[in-house]
Amino acid sequence: MKRWICLVLFILGIMSACVYAVYNFETVPVWSKDVAIETFSQIKNKVELGIDSESAILMDEDSGTILYTKNEHEKLRPASVTKVMTILLLMEALDRGDVKLTDGVPCSTRARQMGGSQIWLNESEELTVEEMLKAITVVSANDCCVAVAEFLGGTEEAFVQKMNERAKELGMNDTTFKNSHGIDEEGHLTSAYDIAIMSRELSKNHPDIHKYTTIWMDTLRDGKSQLVNTNKLVRFYSGCTGLKTGSTSLALFNLSATATRNDLNLIAVVMKGPTSQQRFDDAKALLDYGFANFSNKVLIKKDESVTKLKIDKAKVPEVEIVAGNDLTALVNKGDEKNITTEIVINENIKAPLEYYEPVGIEKCYLNDELIGEINLVTKEKVEAKKWGNFFSELLSKGYRLGR
Repeated sequence: MKRWICLVLFILGIMSACVYAVYNFETVPVWSKDVAIETFSQIKNKVELGIDSESAILMDEDSGTILYTKNEHEKLRPASVTKVMTILLLMEALDRGDVKLTDGVPCSTRARQMGGSQIWLNESEELTVEEMLKAITVVSANDCCVAVAEFLGGTEEAFVQKMNERAKELGMNDTTFKNSHGIDEEGHLTSAYDIAIMSRELSKNHPDIHKYTTIWMDTLRDGKSQLVNTNKLVRFYSGCTGLKTGSTSLALFNLSATATRNDLNLIAVVMKGPTSQQRFDDAKALLDYGFANFSNKVLIKKDESVTKLKIDKAKVPEVEIVAGNDLTALVNKGDEKNITTEIVINENIKAPLEYYEPVGIEKCYLNDELIGEINLVTKEKVEAKKWGNFFSELLSKGYRLGR
């Protein structure tokens, strides 16, 4: 009899505690922002690379870390490097499903009359989005650029407004776009720093663009139109993945070059090079310096399993926790052995939890200095226990206690 009295009192006590918890649920703070790796802030101005171009910058694509600068905020004419933003808006429209690669893009009279580098569009033809993208990235076709701008924005003017809005969102404070193609126009200006920012956004978040920017030679119109890439590094620099050249009589010679070797992704931007060859030589000098001196240690990949947790009130006994993003460490070569990581899990995590909900962070240290961190997230949605589950467990525990 005493055993059954103990059992009843036990169940009543637990039920009271559960009811109190339901009506006094506290919101647990969780990490919601991935922190970019930022370091080497003192390095970028301590090296002399003999860059002859007016302005230059070297950036690590993964972290956004700047490894070298020269007059990086000087406002200069970008010429066709402008098209990096045009391509970015097109790739974002493709990702949203607003357009498809197979959609036809008409040619207007304005597009046909653009001049400069072009593939000689005419109003009677219609190329696909993919063909337009190929022409813009490989031969810097101004006519295709205007056709795409009109296709996405209704008018080129409306599209240019979107370009400037996107530039502000990315923090490109040195930039004002006046057109979608880069032909010289009063007030159409940007900086090496801003070009690196938009190049990083395009290359890092839309890697499919490299399918087009690495084309050396190709054709359009059933072989009638020959395409040869204006970026000579695509053929002559190991690991080059793009990105865009630009030149006019006023802008002189510009280049945003991307390259990858051994998990290190670099962006080299040069502006106002005195000759076409010099811009390529300067870009190679920047990239060579980066690859020779720095290493990108991949510590964990996005969605890779980190640990398993027991979550309070969860329907399942354990929940798999994964990396919310890649965790990489940019270091001087030779310092890789000094990298350590730390997992920090938030306190009082309770179900229910949504898919990919942050539950902690993984920190990366170099010689005890924090150099980066990422969110740790749930691999799948975590449902809370139903009242029936609670009663089953309570009865089971009470029965064991009574025994």
